[in-house]
Amino acid sequence: MFVVTVTFILKPGAGDAFMPLMLDNASLSLSREPGCLRFDVCGNQDRPEEIFLYEVYEDEDAFDRHKSTEHFLKFAAEAEPMIKDKTVKTYALVPSGDPR
Repeated sequence: MFVVTVTFILKPGAGDAFMPLMLDNASLSLSREPGCLRFDVCGNQDRPEEIFLYEVYEDEDAFDRHKSTEHFLKFAAEAEPMIKDKTVKTYALVPSGDPR
């Protein structure tokens, strides 16, 4: 499994326009991409400008395919002007038998 986290910091006032785009991208990723296993969109009322994504893919290739889909490219182009900062981190799932 390949895990991706993304933290967006939005420009002031951009949340109302950004969130429908983000939720549509998440929904289409789950319904149209067999390798996308989970796509959670998280927020916090105390930090409305911060949006956190937790995504799980079968493998890194599935994530690479995600980044070339029509719905992702549309989201990226429309959302880019609303984003002040973006941090992407990737992880490999640690097998449950591993004591770490």
